[in-house]
Parts: sequence; C-alpha cells; structure tokens
Amino acid sequence: MRIRATVAAVSGALALSAFAVPAAQADGGEGGTRITDVTVNGGQDIVVGTSGKKKVTIELTATNPAGVSKAKAKLWHGTDFSRTGIDGSMVPSTEYGDCTAVDDTTSTCTFTVYADPDDNIYRNALAGAWKVWAAAYDQDGERTVEEAYKTVQVKRAAKLTVNASPEPVKKGKALTVAGALTRANWDTHTYAGYTKQSVKLQFKKKGASAYSTVKTVTSDAKGNLKTTVKASADGTFRYVFGGTSTTPAVTSAGDAVDVR
Repeated sequence: MRIRATVAAVSGALALSAFAVPAAQADGGEGGTRITDVTVNGGQDIVVGTSGKKKVTIELTATNPAGVSKAKAKLWHGTDFSRTGIDGSMVPSTEYGDCTAVDDTTSTCTFTVYADPDDNIYRNALAGAWKVWAAAYDQDGERTVEEAYKTVQVKRAAKLTVNASPEPVKKGKALTVAGALTRANWDTHTYAGYTKQSVKLQFKKKGASAYSTVKTVTSDAKGNLKTTVKASADGTFRYVFGGTSTTPAVTSAGDAVDVR
C-alpha cells in the first residue's frame, strides 16, 4: 500500500508540473473572447469509489465576434492557482478540446478527464471542491483565461445497508433495524465506516406508495447503525443518508418485514 501511494504521488506530481502556469498568466485576456459556460460531468457531482477510473466530460462554451479557434480546460484542487497552491489535478490527454461551432461567433468544446483513485485522487484530502481552469482562443491566437471559472464537487462513494429482524415478528413486539454506512477510503482503497453521521430510518407500509421517516439514527464509531422500533404492520424499512460535502447521498435497499 505504501508503494502504491508513492507511485500515485509521483504521477500526481508529474501532472501538476505540466498543469501549473506562471502567476503572470492570470484571469482575463485580449481579443474579445468570452467563456460563457462550463458544464462538468453533466452538472452532477463526481463520485469515485476505491478502484476504477471515473470518466468525466467537460463542456466549455465560448464566444468571439470573429469566432473561437480552440479551447483548453482542466480541473484542479488546492488553495490557489500556483505551483505551490495546487495539490491535485485532472488534465485531458489532449491539449485542446474537440470544438463544434454553434454559430459564427460561438463554439462548444468538449474535453475528457478521469478521476482515478490510483492516480490523481489518491488521498482522502482531495475530496471536496475542485475548480475549473478554462481558456478560449480567438482566430489570432489571443486567449482568455479563467483560473477558477466554477467549482465542482468530487466525492468519496458511499454504501448503506439495512436489516430488520426478527422476521417474521409478532405485532407489537420489538423489531431491531440494523445497518452500516461506509464510504470509500482513497488512502487505503477500502470502504470504511462513516462515523457520527445522521441517517434517517424510513418505513413504507405494505400497499403504500411512499416512505415516511420513523426516526434519525447516528452511526457509531465503526459506521454501524442500530435502533429498535415496535412492529405495527407489514412493510419495508430502509435507511437514507443525506450526504456531506465530501460524500454523496445514498439510500439502502429496502428490507421487507412480515408482521403477524
């Protein structure tokens, strides 16, 4: 595991060295080019587990009275856009995006990057807000740069389970509803308990169309959930976690109970 982390760190360092630009290349530019919109991952959070690459599409739209010739876009994480401020990056394999003209003045350019727990998101500290670096060029090669055009959330994937017992259960008797909330640990490439988190226990009576919240349960030091309710009717229990800035919302599968 230490070897893997070292390799990832070296790979990340190489990406950063290619990504960083001198401080003089700040926001703005010449030639009348404007970046009007950037969409990352279809507007959704980037959620990554413990293995496998997550393909992320960036779409950049820019305009210029004489037309847009080309564009660049990348994602970065850190305190500020400098060689010492950036500690994470997702860079396309090609320097310029695939641009399509919307009309004579506007083009939309598409880029592909990968969020990879074996490479550029190799530690938990990289979860959270990432920024979009974007640049668009006019027909004369003059460029407009936005170092932090917008923010996108990169999150550690989560899992949630539920188990109600005993089954069947007599009406009015105690029913224990257990479960576990875990999330991806990019440091160790395993799923580990997400502790001290509020999770809703919900119930849907047999024949009903919607769940209702029964109570809120807090995950313990290992991410486990456990509570007791009174068996009242046939139906299905589930746990629902609302998510945090580093972890997405997740809902368990339902567990049906037979009340006799």
